Amino acid sequence: MKKIILPVAAAAVLATGAYLGFKPSAEPAPSASSSRPAAGAPLVAVILPDSLSTNAQIGKRAFDATCAACHGVNGAGVEGSGPPLVHVIYEPSHHGDMAFVMAAQRGVQAHHWRFGDMPPQEGLTEGDLKAIVAYVREVQRANGIQ
Repeated sequence: MKKIILPVAAAAVLATGAYLGFKPSAEPAPSASSSRPAAGAPLVAVILPDSLSTNAQIGKRAFDATCAACHGVNGAGVEGSGPPLVHVIYEPSHHGDMAFVMAAQRGVQAHHWRFGDMPPQEGLTEGDLKAIVAYVREVQRANGIQ
């Protein structure tokens, strides 16, 4: 009987955490020697590709008009607003192209970062979204995210 109490207690703790929606943050904890960027500052340095495909050029215009306010110029993120899209978390093997499309169409519950939930983005066609994804992917590749 005593041998079963510990596994049952551990399962209860895990189930309670899952029920309450505990999800560890992928955002690194600040250390005593690091300081957070000022509100509105970019979160990562972004290297731009030498050139963009025609589809990515269209996507850049749509990104700048709709996404950059929260995700920053060129997807660098904005302290206090939204995460960088030029980040290993968003590599294609973890967040496929359709994940970006669905996030923009339906919104997404915060799960990797502490910026809060992303609301659905109104007024973007599926073509706009595919062009935005093409732009983000080309910038990611220029930054070694494949």
